[in-house]
Amino acid sequence: MAKAKPKREQWKSRLGFIWAAVGSAIGLGSIWRFPYVVGENGGATFVLLYLICLLLVGFPALISEILIGRKAQLNPSGSFKQIGKHKGWQGAGKMTILTGFLVSSFYAVIAGWTLGYFIQAILGQLTHFASAIEATHHFQHFSISPLWGIGSLVGFLILSFLILYTGVQQGIEAGNKVIMPLLLFVLVFLAIKGLMTPGGAEGVAFVFKPNWAEITPKAILLALGQAFFSLSLGQGTMVTYGSYLGKKENVPGTCLPITLFGICISLLAGIAIFTIVFSAGLSPSSGESLMFQTLPIIFSQISGGYFMCLFFFLLLVLAALTSQISAMEPLIAYFIDTKKWKRHRAVLTTTIAVFIVALPCVLSFGPWKELTLFGKNFFNLLLFLCLNILIPLGALAAVILVGWRWSFRSAYPHLKEGAEGLFKNYPSLRSYFGISIKYIAPLVIVIVMLDALGVF
Repeated sequence: MAKAKPKREQWKSRLGFIWAAVGSAIGLGSIWRFPYVVGENGGATFVLLYLICLLLVGFPALISEILIGRKAQLNPSGSFKQIGKHKGWQGAGKMTILTGFLVSSFYAVIAGWTLGYFIQAILGQLTHFASAIEATHHFQHFSISPLWGIGSLVGFLILSFLILYTGVQQGIEAGNKVIMPLLLFVLVFLAIKGLMTPGGAEGVAFVFKPNWAEITPKAILLALGQAFFSLSLGQGTMVTYGSYLGKKENVPGTCLPITLFGICISLLAGIAIFTIVFSAGLSPSSGESLMFQTLPIIFSQISGGYFMCLFFFLLLVLAALTSQISAMEPLIAYFIDTKKWKRHRAVLTTTIAVFIVALPCVLSFGPWKELTLFGKNFFNLLLFLCLNILIPLGALAAVILVGWRWSFRSAYPHLKEGAEGLFKNYPSLRSYFGISIKYIAPLVIVIVMLDALGVF
């Protein structure tokens, strides 16, 4: 008698899936990366480009990835192969799993910093700064310390391991349902506090008042990369999360709140950080350390700053966890589906592998700072490779698979499944998804990637 196929884990509820996907999208992509990329690329101009990229490319790509996973009920490698009906498509799926793994490796470094800062917040070391220079120096000493860097990385990966070890419903879903609403509350509070600072109005203008002269090819490339990164696209995450969805779930109705929530969190983080940046006299283009330099300043100045600092970095650790586990999950699902491993073994193997790749990323800020390849240290090289090449390639593969290989005509009944009322009330949605998935998204991704590689 043939052995029965084990029942695939599924989300307990649609809301649970939305919170998990939002947690994946929000994490540090919205709170850490979005503000500093905005700061380096003209403020509101970049925000506008980012929103356009989300509408034309990000949202249709998100729909495509979740649809692929829900249809196949497999990891990205199996899903791409089943729908593409060719080993070449299986290779594309494996590439997205590799991308998620690499993202989780460099991401764990920044996430580890949040854990290190949370520990320092407990010790009262982040609420005594009298100036921006002191906060900047403190972060510089922290980031080059191998003890803090490696220790924080190990601690963070242990936390990720424990959540992933527990499973989809009890670990990933249950954690996100608590973490995400709390994080939203703290960000709203910080944004209000920032608006009340002397530089508040200037900070808001920086986020919302565009300067059209600042639209550059580099800014467009970064905006597209941020759209992908903030929705966890091109890295196997949404295909994997989609595979845990029931066949009758409303895919467009589920993806819309994920996208809107991601936008709101990004803008809130921008307001909270840039109002503080301008108030403290810092440069908005301070790079990846922007968040760690700015927030301790306001915590040092407000009443109850110690507890707010503690609360914020705790929630930031938790938000980082939601993104970290989502980036690691595709490789775990691959081991479970193809190697027939138990979840516990798959989680342990993935966590160890992430640590091995993350270690040189940590040391890139300290002892290995001078070691470069193509003019970049190991961390920045991995960041560039993932954000500018692998993630867009993964998203491109998803939209071509749905729009052309599967064909949008064949995919449409599956897209409409569970969302019949939505398409009946808004028939133009069919044209929007068809044109975006088949033509606009692939074209924009190819043009931007060619520009990133210096073709233009």
